[in-house]
Amino acid sequence: MDSAAIVDQKQPHVVFIPCPAQSHIKCMLKLARLLHHNGLHVTFINAQSYHNRLVNSGGTRWLDGAPGFQFKTVPDGPPSTTDDDDTERTQTKSQIWNYLGTNFRDSLLDLLPGLEIPATCIICDGFMTYTNTISAAEKLKIPVFLFWTMAACGFMGFYQAKVLMEKGLVPLKDESDLTNGYLDMEVDWIPGMEGIRLKELPEFTRSTNPDSPMFQFLLKTAQSADKVQHMIIHTFEELEASLINELKSIFPNVYSVGPLELLLNRITVSETINGYSLWKEEPECVPWLQSKEPNSVIYVNFGSLIEMSLQNLVEFGWGLVNSEHEFLWIIRSDLVDGKPVDLPQELKDAMKDKGFIASWCSQEEVLNHRSIGGFLTHGGWGSIIESLTAGVPMICWPVSGDQQTNCRQMCKEWVVGMEIRKDVKREEVEKLVRELMEGEEGRRMRKKALEWKKLAGKATGFDGSSSLDTEKLADEIVKLSRN
Repeated sequence: MDSAAIVDQKQPHVVFIPCPAQSHIKCMLKLARLLHHNGLHVTFINAQSYHNRLVNSGGTRWLDGAPGFQFKTVPDGPPSTTDDDDTERTQTKSQIWNYLGTNFRDSLLDLLPGLEIPATCIICDGFMTYTNTISAAEKLKIPVFLFWTMAACGFMGFYQAKVLMEKGLVPLKDESDLTNGYLDMEVDWIPGMEGIRLKELPEFTRSTNPDSPMFQFLLKTAQSADKVQHMIIHTFEELEASLINELKSIFPNVYSVGPLELLLNRITVSETINGYSLWKEEPECVPWLQSKEPNSVIYVNFGSLIEMSLQNLVEFGWGLVNSEHEFLWIIRSDLVDGKPVDLPQELKDAMKDKGFIASWCSQEEVLNHRSIGGFLTHGGWGSIIESLTAGVPMICWPVSGDQQTNCRQMCKEWVVGMEIRKDVKREEVEKLVRELMEGEEGRRMRKKALEWKKLAGKATGFDGSSSLDTEKLADEIVKLSRN
């Protein structure tokens, strides 16, 4: 073996393992790109059907001419009987997750030893630990860093599954605890989330069955966090200082690396912020926005996973129409109970004058457009941090996961949002949109959002907290490669 080959084998090489979901893949691709820019070799492992979608939508086009960055795929379903091996057409999200839970570890053990450059470490999505990634890494003697593509409050909310279980507060004793006020109990031991109630934590607090798959998934996810030495969180210290300090007292190494888009802006010149998407983005909405007055349009998007009833969609639609404010609304083809959306003709006609409907868009480009004055969101962390980065206040309709916790922090701690009740009524939608876009409370929230935008810029600037943590993360991986 010549000396060049020996040097090549010692290159720092980080393997990324994202959770198969739009926001998780997008976030991890951004961190992968940052580390690649810092001189690290990157292998990004996607589930096959999700990678097919990413490529077909143009979500990897920024990789042209990027040596040292490669994609690998693992099966996410049984071998296909079709020629094109398009597993996405035949499998539900649940089937894909179940398949990965059973088979991903073996796929990883087959794939990693065959990489041309040995893996220095694995950066694994915190929610992919259910696939036994950590045990596979231990067998191969590869260190694991867990990346939580969420806020510190979101991670801490999930981490409480373990703590609340130990305290005997969850699971619920019986169904009556769902309605008798038990969920209003305050959890008083989390710095930065003082006074948060059980019902404002992720939905595991509503489980009455300790053996339910979801409860066990979240419990094991929380427990797995204690098995690693390095925790990466997509937030910035100025936003969640108390929580980050608390996490640093629990875990040996914590890196806050957000907002990732602003860190990327420092290393890219004259480049669009489109990309990383599993859906083809529709650029037509941008010229429409160009024709609108500053801060006059409310942007509406409920993310990549949320499904709702047609009744809820119609209530949102009439609320937006009746607010008499212009709106850009992203309606995915599978938004209503996973099926194509068919709005009532009367609502379609009413929306023509004020609304622009698209199936997907470049969210960061839209949020940073001068015409956007507010954001109606489901409260997923990717959407919230992108809105904070753009200085845009929000209305939140949380549905699942960390969304309720994010919404609580957004409204009470960061003072940039208002919450819509789960039982959607057009009158409430109309009232909150009007308040956000033209009311005194909306003006206060917009001012606060612009303050967070400024602090996000500080965190990602030269010697900012997130910039330094990202450099520290890269340096740690380089150090590991030399051992």
